[in-house]
Amino acid sequence: MQSAQSLESQITTAITPQALVQQWVVSPAEAKELIGQGATLLDARIPRLQQRGMLQGSIAVSWRQFSQTGRSEQGMLLRDQVQLAQALQDLGVSQDKPVVVVADPNQGWGEDGRIVWMLRTLGHSQAAVVDGGYEALVAVGMPTERSVRHRATEPGDFVASRTANWEITQSELQQDLGKAETVIIDVREAREFKGATPYGEPRSGHIPGAVHFYYRDLLDENGRILPRQAILAKLQAQGISPNAEIVVYCTAGVRAGWFTTVLTNAGLRAKNYAGSMLEWASSPAETAPLVTGDR
Repeated sequence: MQSAQSLESQITTAITPQALVQQWVVSPAEAKELIGQGATLLDARIPRLQQRGMLQGSIAVSWRQFSQTGRSEQGMLLRDQVQLAQALQDLGVSQDKPVVVVADPNQGWGEDGRIVWMLRTLGHSQAAVVDGGYEALVAVGMPTERSVRHRATEPGDFVASRTANWEITQSELQQDLGKAETVIIDVREAREFKGATPYGEPRSGHIPGAVHFYYRDLLDENGRILPRQAILAKLQAQGISPNAEIVVYCTAGVRAGWFTTVLTNAGLRAKNYAGSMLEWASSPAETAPLVTGDR
């Protein structure tokens, strides 16, 4: 009997770049087709995994190269749009060419989703996560190579045009605290939500009123993203309406960026608070309160 993965590799799709405007997650078969049509392929896995092998033609990328360097600002994108655009052009990102991003759903923080969230926020309308990541593309027959490339042979022509559709600032979130129509989701581990600080935040706890929902709970046992109805059911089990305005945060906006990407793909309204706990916990308690415990 053929495995599901081998069967998937034989499935032909009809994905188009235009479909990606609404579709933030693509199947491995769809990604393979897009790559065959000339899409830019970015690998957002951690370096030690990249060094074991890369998908042929892919470019290594890290969310950190687009982020500010100050400790409390590490989750926030660089302020200079020209600098951001240049860094993306160096990766081969172009204005009208699809971008597909892989990571490892079992080893990492959802870096692929963070990169896709960033691209969408900067105005790229055809960026998508590959469901199942690197290994899923290998399973559908994508060739690999040992060399790790950090720049494209030919630069792209991407020009950043930032939108506020999928991000929220600290000051905006402060104004939204306590509003009935806004649901704040903390996607960190339960221990972090309750008050542990494994990543060195200056203060502990979670934003008042936040609902805890570990980001990996949107993955199945094989590292695949749950179907839309299963996602909605899990959210509703936590009292989260599909009509809510959702704000997502974590430590540095990486896990939250992935979660925002997945929710947006499912048709929900979600924004990533990229500053997340590194910024919030570095701010005065009077204006950026935190609470500990289960609620």
